[in-house]
Amino acid sequence: MDEHSKVIGDPVGGGDTPSAVAAGEPDSAILDAYSKAVIAAAERVSPAVVKIDVRGPRAGGSGRRGRGMGSGSGFLFTPDGLILTNSHVVHGATRIDVALSDGREVDATLVGDDPPTDLAVIRIGAPGLAAAAFGDSAALRPGQLVIAIGNPYGFQYTVTAGVVSALGRSLRSASGRIIDNVIQTDAALNPGNSGGPLVDSRGRVVGVNSAVIVPAQGICFAIPGNTAREVAAGLIRDGHIARSYLGIGGQTVRLGRRTVHDFQLTAASGVLVTAVEPSSPAEQAGLGSGDVIVAIEDLPVADVDDLHRALTAERIGTATRLAIIRRGAKRTVPVVPAAMPREHS
Repeated sequence: MDEHSKVIGDPVGGGDTPSAVAAGEPDSAILDAYSKAVIAAAERVSPAVVKIDVRGPRAGGSGRRGRGMGSGSGFLFTPDGLILTNSHVVHGATRIDVALSDGREVDATLVGDDPPTDLAVIRIGAPGLAAAAFGDSAALRPGQLVIAIGNPYGFQYTVTAGVVSALGRSLRSASGRIIDNVIQTDAALNPGNSGGPLVDSRGRVVGVNSAVIVPAQGICFAIPGNTAREVAAGLIRDGHIARSYLGIGGQTVRLGRRTVHDFQLTAASGVLVTAVEPSSPAEQAGLGSGDVIVAIEDLPVADVDDLHRALTAERIGTATRLAIIRRGAKRTVPVVPAAMPREHS
């Protein structure tokens, strides 16, 4: 095994580091091991990283250059031209162009995008494509070395390194839904990094870079690689991710202490129904403005995000019990959630 393979094989980046520390090696040896880990990971995944330019009246992207124009990053995850990126990079684009690491420029088509998870898949047709491999994002640990590669402000194939700052964060997507189990990292991200890969020391994709907090420094977020794999499979199969919906407008409201006590609720809040769409599952079930949803089946509903999480694809067409508070009484209302219309995503 050569020196690079030895470094790449260490799951936390720097197989030489613990022994160097134990042996009292100089700092230069530790830094060399760290540098080799970053270099090897970057060299492994960079051929799969692409720059994405978009045009269109609703084109979002990052590093916006003008009205209806933007750019971002992505990475090939199959050798036949499938690319993962952020939904906000390509959503609404009428034209998508991709620049490959070897200088080739090709046009791309949208396979599908999912605003609730801020993920999208696009496809290109070109020979000799390199594909990045996925790692297991569930195995990440705070403090672990991670490397981000992308095209911030149009500077192609920029490499930044840092650590996993925290796991299990929540991030609100552009659609208003919460993305759970988000990775927080201090690997520097800037406009244009969106959609690029976050990789471990072996060059395996463990996240899709998605957002930064402005003007904070060193607080950046990535969608977990395991989530990206699952969503990508659904987008390739169906072009969208199926979710169920009730057809209501709602907001989180506090409940009185007496209400919580009398009905033995586990949360002191629920979702107040403020509107019901015509011909929706909610209307057919008899839900109305003023009802407060406090549970769906056996899952407590303390806020709108809880309700969104509970309305999974598995509930489409399935009789489901809603616990509601209506005019001071607790009731159980049967409802059959339908597939969410695409315009609601």
